[in-house]
Order: sequence, then C-alpha cells, then structure tokens
Amino acid sequence: MCQCESWEDAVCNCDGKSWSGDVFLTLRPFRIFVLGIGFFTLCFLMTSLGGQFSAKRLADSPFTIRTELLGTGESRSALRRMNEILETLVRRMDMLAHLENISEFRRGEETGHFSLESLQSALLMEKIQVIAQNVSDIAIKVDQILRNSVRAKVVEGQRDLCDIPRDPRFPDCSGKVEWMRSRWTTDPCYAYYGVDGTECSFLVYLSEVEWFCPVLPWRNQSAGSFSKNHSKKQAAFRTELSSLLDLMGTGKESLIFMKKRLRRLEAQWLLAARRLERKVLDSPNQKKQILVHIGFLTEESGDVFSPRVLKGGPLGEMVQWADILAALYILGHSLKITVSLKELQSYLGVPPGRGNCPLTEPLPFDLIYTDYHGMQQMKQHMGLSFRKYRCRLRVVDTFGTEPAYNHEEYATLHGYRTNWGYWNLNPKQFMTMFPHTPDNSFMGFVTDELNHTERQQVAQNKVRNMAVVYGKEAAMWKLQGKEKFLSVLHKHMEVHGTVYYETQRPPEVPPFVKNHGLLPQQDLQQLLKKAKLFIGFGFPYEGPAPLEAVANGCVFLQPRFNPPHSSLNHEFFRGKPTSREVPSQHPYMELTIGRPYVVTVDYNNTQEFETAIKAIMRSKVEPYLPYEYTSEGMLQRLHAYIQHQEYCSSTSPFSYPINGSQAPHAPSLLLINHTHLVWHQTEPPPHIWPPVTSLQVWLSEEGESCSAACWEHNLICEPSFFSLINQKQVLEQLGAPCDSTESAMSHLYPAVSQSVHECYLQREPLLFSCAGQSNKFRRLCPCRDFEPGQIALCRNCS
Repeated sequence: MCQCESWEDAVCNCDGKSWSGDVFLTLRPFRIFVLGIGFFTLCFLMTSLGGQFSAKRLADSPFTIRTELLGTGESRSALRRMNEILETLVRRMDMLAHLENISEFRRGEETGHFSLESLQSALLMEKIQVIAQNVSDIAIKVDQILRNSVRAKVVEGQRDLCDIPRDPRFPDCSGKVEWMRSRWTTDPCYAYYGVDGTECSFLVYLSEVEWFCPVLPWRNQSAGSFSKNHSKKQAAFRTELSSLLDLMGTGKESLIFMKKRLRRLEAQWLLAARRLERKVLDSPNQKKQILVHIGFLTEESGDVFSPRVLKGGPLGEMVQWADILAALYILGHSLKITVSLKELQSYLGVPPGRGNCPLTEPLPFDLIYTDYHGMQQMKQHMGLSFRKYRCRLRVVDTFGTEPAYNHEEYATLHGYRTNWGYWNLNPKQFMTMFPHTPDNSFMGFVTDELNHTERQQVAQNKVRNMAVVYGKEAAMWKLQGKEKFLSVLHKHMEVHGTVYYETQRPPEVPPFVKNHGLLPQQDLQQLLKKAKLFIGFGFPYEGPAPLEAVANGCVFLQPRFNPPHSSLNHEFFRGKPTSREVPSQHPYMELTIGRPYVVTVDYNNTQEFETAIKAIMRSKVEPYLPYEYTSEGMLQRLHAYIQHQEYCSSTSPFSYPINGSQAPHAPSLLLINHTHLVWHQTEPPPHIWPPVTSLQVWLSEEGESCSAACWEHNLICEPSFFSLINQKQVLEQLGAPCDSTESAMSHLYPAVSQSVHECYLQREPLLFSCAGQSNKFRRLCPCRDFEPGQIALCRNCS
C-alpha cells in the first residue's frame, strides 16, 4: 500500500520503496543515483567556474571559460536554470532523507531492535544531507556570482558590450577592435593585460595599453599616459675602466677580445678624457640612461663571430663595439650591457607572450645602442612600443643605410627593398665605421696613438724593404690574379703574412712569404712598426687594419676598382642597403687621407704597380692618424651626438611645403658670388643643431650627388638642413627656372630639371638624401663646413 503526502510532491512511499514520477526504484540504488548527481554537479561547477583560475597557462587565456559562462545573456540564463534545478534537487533530497528515517524507525519498532544495516543507512542519509547542504551552498554561490557580475557593471555604468567610440582623432579604433575580436587569443600577452574577450576589455586595452582608441569615460583618464620624468643629472667624466669590464659579462671569446682591447688602451682613453673635459667644461653634459645591446653576439642571431676570434675571423665589429662601450662609459653615462635576448627582455620590460603587446612600463632608457640584429630582436618583442621608442635607437651599421633603402614604402615601390633596410628611422640614427655617407652619423673607432718616444723608435727601426700583407684568412690569398703582383712585390721586398693556420694544416701561401700566423694585437703592432708597406689584396673592404698600419708609419697600398664595386656588380654588396660605389678597397683611406700615406693603383697594370712599389721604398713617411680616429676625437664626436641629436621631438624646427607652391617660412639666405647661398648674418639663427651659421647651399651638376657636390667645395653635405631649403624660393635664388613646381616622394628632391624648367620639392622628410644622382636633375644641396680632422662636426658644433 502506497502513501503520498501530496500529488505535487510526486514522491510516495510504498512499503519501503520510493516512487518518483514515472520511475519505481528501491531506496538503496537511488542513494547511489543521488550521490552520482551530486558528484557530477560538483565536477561541472568546478570545471566551469574554476576555469578562470586554472587557465593560467601561457597557451590559454585565463578568461576564456569565464567569458563563455558569464559574458553573454544565454550563459546567464543557463546559470539561472541550473540554480533552479539545484534548489529543486535539494528539496527532494531533504524529503527522501525524511522518508528513509521514518521507514527505518518503523522497522526498528516492529522488530524490537535496530540493525547495523539501519545504523549504516542512517549514517549514509546523514552524508546525503551533507551533500545536499553543499549543493545548496553551491546554488547560493552561483546566485551570488550572477548578482555580483551584474552589480559590478551597474556600478561602472557599463553594459557587457561597450560601444565603440566614434572619434575622428582615433580613425583606427573600430578596425583594431575588430582585429581583437578574432585575434586576442593568439598571444597570451593580451590576457596578461586583462583582455577577457569582452568589448570593454578590448577598448580598455586599445586605449590604455595601446593608443588606438580614446580612454573610456568611466576609466581613469590618466591611465593611458606613459610618461616618466628622469631627473636631469650632469654626467662626470670617469677616471677608470675596471667597472666597465665588470658590466660586460664573461663567457664569449668576443667579450674576452673586447676586454683585452679595453685594458690595453685604458691609459690612452683616460688621457683623452682629461683633455676633452677641459674643452667641454662649459657645454651641457646631461647624464643619460643607456642600454647597449650587441645583437650579433646573441645566441639567437647565431653569433658566428665568437668562434672565429682565434681563427682569423673578422674583428672590426668587435673593435668598434669595444670602443663605443669605452667612450659611453668614460663620458659618465649610466650603462646596461647585454649580449643575451633574455637579458634584453628583462631590461626592456617585455610582457609574457609572443611579442605582440607593448612594454609593461615606460622605457627606462634615454638611448639604446644596438645593431641590425638587435633592432630586429627588439621589434619582435616590443610590440607597438618599438614604433613609439625607435626614435631612441642608435644603430651601429658598418656599411651604412641610405634613405632610399630606409623608407619602407619608397623602397618597396622603387626596387630599393633589401633584407637590411626599410626601418623608417631618421637616417642619422644609423652610425657607421667610416664616414661613408653624410646621411648617416659617423661613429668610428680608435687606433693606437704613438707618443713622441714611440714615434722616434718607429723612424729608427723601419725596414724599407719589408711588406706585410693585409689578410688573416687563407681564402683571402686565393684571389684570382694575385700571383702576378705578388711576384713583383717579392722581387723588391720581403713579404710577411699573418695568416691563421692549424699545426697539421699549414696555409696555402707562396713559399717566399714569411707567415707569422695569427698574432695578438700587441705583436701585430710591433710588426707594423717595422714594416714599410702594408698591402691589400682588394678584400676585406673598409676594415680598421689599414688605418692602424698608417698610424704605425706604414704606407698602405691598395687596388683601384674599375668599374667601382657596388650592389649592381659585386656579390659582397648585394643586399646591403646602399647604392654606394666603392672605387677602391678602402675609399676613406684613398679620398680622406691620400698620398703619401695611401697609394691606390691598378693592380692589373704591372708597370704602374712596380713603379708604386719603388716609390714607396724611397719615401719617408711618419706615423699619421686623423684626429677623428683618436680617443679624444671619438669622445668629442660621441659627446656632441648624445647632447644634441634628438629624433623623438614631435615638432620639427622647420615645416616643409607639401603642395609645391607656397612655403610657410622663407629662410633668410644671402646669395654669394651668384654661386651659393649662406645664412644672412643679420638674421637671428634658429636654435637647431648643427647651427645654420655653418650652412652653404649649392646646386649640383646634372648626374652629381649632393655628397659629391659639397665635397668639390671642401664641404660636407648636411641632411639636417634639407627641411630648411626645401622651397621654391631657394631654388629660384640660385637661378633655377621654376616655371612649374611639383611636390613628390623621391630621394633626389629637391631638384630642378633645367631642360623642362620644372622644380621638384620633397614631400617625405625621411627621404632627404645626400646620396643619389640623376642625369635629369641638378640637385639642391645643403652643405656645411667641418673641423679639420673631424668630418662629423662643423666648426661651431662641439
């Protein structure tokens, strides 16, 4: 017989059995069923709601499950339905526990005793009640989550789906939000910054971490500002290098080589610092926070240099980097040095992820000295911060980067794109080993300086018939045609080499060559002090060794290239971001130093070559070193760059016309002898560097670059002045026929085509270039004077 309390309860007791709905079950199996339901419910809730805590892996977003559960109206309805089901389940479990207790009590009364089974049953029902209570608590928690999530949005005054602002100042906002919708899970760094898949989180990120959208009205309006003011301290010249050696780290042969060089030249550096300190005592010397990241020495870039340091590999880059570190340190700036990608990320504040997000903090460095490898690594890990802070980069670039290759859009459209260009930097941010092109800044390096006693010893110990060949690797001796001129050289002089070799494999050099093997730098210096001639085979190009040889009293003999080597006809230059034509193995030695220290001849002309050998043997040449390659010269140059070069300013000293007709401000220029223009002395000069008092404006010949045009007048092309003279009035002052004027992007503008009486102005300031020539144009060229022996600085620049 069945007894039911009510039909609504849908649960009846029938002689110790339970009937629920349409299902007739015994009580004990149902206990198992209830336990299973409870366990399943707990697992489901822990998996769903706990996802927001468990998904902290880099590969997942920590907000994915929470977004799916709480981010939409459908998800909230599902939670409410689950809440109702849990409450119903609790009520029914309470009723079942009550019925079970009654059934067991009656059986105990009928038998007169209570069995162990009944006691176990009672204990089980107590556990069921505990589970029921836990499930009830979970239901309450779910309801609280629902209420709190809604309450939070109400407090902020926002809906789940924020409206995308329509602000003309932020035209890319809607497109970036759309991108975030489909891509925000591709990099864990977005979740690191709080992106959870909602529109609001997208807009907060795009306005406060990036800067594509306006800051939301209900957010802190100063949250998106990235400013950190450093106190302006004055740098003090240092009097030691030992602390610098500690900063450099250990472990790599390249670093060991650089440290040895610094120790050897320490006295020379410190003496130069004392001299320069007296000269710049009254000039500003603000202390900078500087990061030096030598990218080509990182393991990620391959570091092909370190293993070859002791095997005759190229050392020019390491020579230059050692000297840069010494100069920056001695000038008194605060340095961080890294040759590790991991250290770079730590110093920059790179967030976890794949490099798509900006840095976690404002960049703590005023300047970053690096190379092409390091710049690529920064771009991969700094996200949009790279674009924001790239104006602080100073890129050490051995062969230079011309503006036509640097401008990404122009390079792509006009065939100048290479693997090394297209960075859209100010071309002056590239810093070269030699002054290849005025478009870049000349960094340089230093060479051993001889004191008076050493110079006397060199003059006494020179061996007039002793020659040293420029080439440490055996491959350099295999150049085609070398046997012919080597035999002529051997006819007149004793030939020495410094070719690396392993004991079991002697190098393939002619038998008459006295090979000393790879020499330490000090031993090489001693060899050069004895030799009369240092001779190049045509490769390597533009290394430091010829300058070191001339500084030790040698004459440098090198081959002339006809036609000049360039990216158009020589594999070595192919792919480099320059169209420069190299007329000899070392153009700086030929054009800037020249005879009697440097002799350039055609090696294919045996008579010319032999005549040069005889003349060198008869000549008397003292050691010679240009001031710009002394320690003081490099310190002076780098000091001027650090204090005056500024590429992060949002405003330019001069605006430039973009429509080709009207210039906003005509400079006060005076025509001299109907040939060139200078700044009018009665006009107050603007506060720019280099100062405009050093300016001379000339028109090139057709087919002539501005570099060549200025050099003809013993001047240097200065691209910083292009924005000042990029005007029709300036062209007309020099007699250019401007019947019509056009403004366009070209590395040849401003210029005039005299055949059609048309003038052309530059529309893109990054394309102002001293390099480049065309037979169609006479180019408008800004030139300046320079200090004797210091080509990078004008007479009033330091």
